[in-house]
Amino acid sequence: MRLVIQRVLSASVDIEGVRKSEIGNGLLILVGICDEDSDEDIDYLCRKVVNMRIFNDDEGIMNLPVTEVAGSGLLVVSQFTLMASTKKGNRPSYIHASRPDVAVPLYEKFVAKLQELFGKEIQTGTFGADMQVALVNDGPVTIIIDSKKR
Repeated sequence: MRLVIQRVLSASVDIEGVRKSEIGNGLLILVGICDEDSDEDIDYLCRKVVNMRIFNDDEGIMNLPVTEVAGSGLLVVSQFTLMASTKKGNRPSYIHASRPDVAVPLYEKFVAKLQELFGKEIQTGTFGADMQVALVNDGPVTIIIDSKKR
């Protein structure tokens, strides 16, 4: 499982011109899933997300996790293209991305575990939809985590 985590001032997801989800201050999390992913990967990544100290404290030092930032939110968006392989040619291969029958249950488990650890409702996109994701990156701070590269 691969995540791209972006610290944002705001983020939103629109589908067919309709706002599906939005957050203010918080994290936009893009999630790529492969067939080898498991509950262990989900647990590892969710704990990383809620405990990663990437928000500024009172002294302007990145020292706070999202759970300690007042009014913060999480927006989780599935993105199979994170699993792209670009080793050969110019057309990315998505052979490592899970098909929906495997990916949807793992994505739903990821969101549920993240919500449990975060303690607040998680905003999401819609799995498999053509989404327009907008964000105002804060910092910018962008972190990539791959559960297979611990």
